[in-house]
Amino acid sequence: MMKKSHTLALYADMDEAANAIRELKSSGVSGFRMEDVVVKSPIDHPELSELLGPRPVYIQWFTLLGVLLGPTTGLVLIASAQASFIYQIRGGRPVVPLPPDMVLTYELFILSGVLMTVLATFVAMKLPGNRSPLYNASVSEDKIGILVKADPQSIPQINEILGRHKPLEIMGDQAR
Repeated sequence: MMKKSHTLALYADMDEAANAIRELKSSGVSGFRMEDVVVKSPIDHPELSELLGPRPVYIQWFTLLGVLLGPTTGLVLIASAQASFIYQIRGGRPVVPLPPDMVLTYELFILSGVLMTVLATFVAMKLPGNRSPLYNASVSEDKIGILVKADPQSIPQINEILGRHKPLEIMGDQAR
């Protein structure tokens, strides 16, 4: 598998950035996928997100896993702790009383759901992780950055497409 190269184009105008994404989407450059395009901006631009298309989000599956496994595991652990005292005289009470156990099971339901959601958020944000290979502080202030990951032989074509839409700067392995 070939190592991917990166290029970052900075735009002051959201419309020019949108036009660049539209042209990238319709270009059909080989060695490049729209899933490898990331928009960096200090604010959310729904128009640009819409142009990029839907991106998969898996956080809800982590939460579902947490709320299914948490109470199940919790109830098993609580019941096994209570059942380990089976040889003690219980005075007619059940060995594993369910009504009091449901309170703890409910608490583990909430706790495991929240903890798995927090874990999924860290996984989705790729934390801790490597910083983006290209970064410019102006994308945190007022500029829009389009970061593209592609095969090295397609980077010149991508830079040409990005350059047609009045970027302030193009940075990367083979920037112009």
